[in-house]
Amino acid sequence: MEDATALSQRIARRELSCVELMRACLERIEAVDPALNAIVSLRDGDVLVAEAAERDAELARGERRGWMHGLPHAIKDLEETAGIVTTWGSPLYADFVPAADSEVARRIRGAGAIVIGKTNVPEFGYGSQTYNDVFGPTRNPYDPSRTAGGSSGGAAAALAAGLVPVADGSDYMGSLRNPAAFCNVYGFRPSLGRVGSPPPERAFEAPIGTAGPMARSPRDLAALLATLAGPHPELPFSIDEDPARLAAPLEPADPARLRIGWLGDLGGHLPFEPGILELCEAALGALGAEVVPVGPGFDPAAAWEAAVTLRHYDATWALELPRERLKPEIRWEAEGALAVTGPVLHAAQVTRTEVAAGLRALLREHDALALPSAQVFPFDVDTPWPREIAGRPLPTYHRWMEVVVPASLAGLPVAAVPAGFGPAGLPMGMQLIGRPRGDRALLELTEAHDRATGWVRARPPGLRR
Repeated sequence: MEDATALSQRIARRELSCVELMRACLERIEAVDPALNAIVSLRDGDVLVAEAAERDAELARGERRGWMHGLPHAIKDLEETAGIVTTWGSPLYADFVPAADSEVARRIRGAGAIVIGKTNVPEFGYGSQTYNDVFGPTRNPYDPSRTAGGSSGGAAAALAAGLVPVADGSDYMGSLRNPAAFCNVYGFRPSLGRVGSPPPERAFEAPIGTAGPMARSPRDLAALLATLAGPHPELPFSIDEDPARLAAPLEPADPARLRIGWLGDLGGHLPFEPGILELCEAALGALGAEVVPVGPGFDPAAAWEAAVTLRHYDATWALELPRERLKPEIRWEAEGALAVTGPVLHAAQVTRTEVAAGLRALLREHDALALPSAQVFPFDVDTPWPREIAGRPLPTYHRWMEVVVPASLAGLPVAAVPAGFGPAGLPMGMQLIGRPRGDRALLELTEAHDRATGWVRARPPGLRR
């Protein structure tokens, strides 16, 4: 499947009808998705084709809703979608049909997309492995015996397999960076406040989680980011900037003028499966920029402890649910919330500020910072989470994703870019961390990386077309 921008342009020129694209999409889902389980709650095909015909009729009248006019789109199943089952991957909501769209879904529909269904997630988005008791696991297009990552695993697998043109994801502790790495696609975690998706009832907290785009090309990242971004009147942290400039044609950054800080394993703090650091260093070298090894500029151990505390605190909502019906990892998070006292929360917020200050100091001397997107290659789909890395035990379900914590805490923009393939042919990715609110410059760096490497165009075996 062509990228979303190319399909959008062909539809606008009337070279491709919305009906033709919808039928091709549904045929591919029918042929490929049974082996992957990336798309869930798929709507009736005849209804979708009829909606595509309506989009064609609108074009014939000179009406175009936006750049996504007529594009089939599956929304992550953590977002409420009017008239379409939204489960959050939980049996508690297996039959829940919202009456209204979330802000993310509203903006995507407003750009003209036809929502065909949802993409699979772990239960309530907890864990970077996509499986649940409603729909089962999502498998990796490059090796269906392996996980696609998570929590945006369904989105990443659907993209890599060509089931959808572009995808929305979300990211708290790597939930779109990890699956982008595992499935050899792009992901983009926007700056704090760029995308106004947090619940309004917690509007005065600086959120860690954010929605963001996933794509097979940097220009698609930019286009979908511009759709998701923009001021939100109910959120005081929302960035009050016109998102249109994000969607302007990307001019690649000149690598010869760039200085990138290589964070690597955070000064020996993080364990990695053999081959990952070397693979990412080689991918960074292919860009042609000046690369400088740097220390983290903060205490990585303290950053992890702060992240655990804040994650517990953010799981307070789960205390209102029947905990015996939640998976163990969510129960652990919710029970941990009971131990988050005022002083503990204050200490975590102080550490969060120190992490942000350390990264900002590095970014005053470097155009971007880089480190891997995951600490292991895609693992067995039946394994809930890795219990050790390179002989180092992992005591919690998310410790294997510690590499994504610094940028999350700091609220900085991060591009998750493909970094190539390991010895077993499994994909890996790399994080490029940009300057505060430097989303546009980071997209231009991502475009330069894409032109220098082209890894994203290495399609999964058997899915070449």
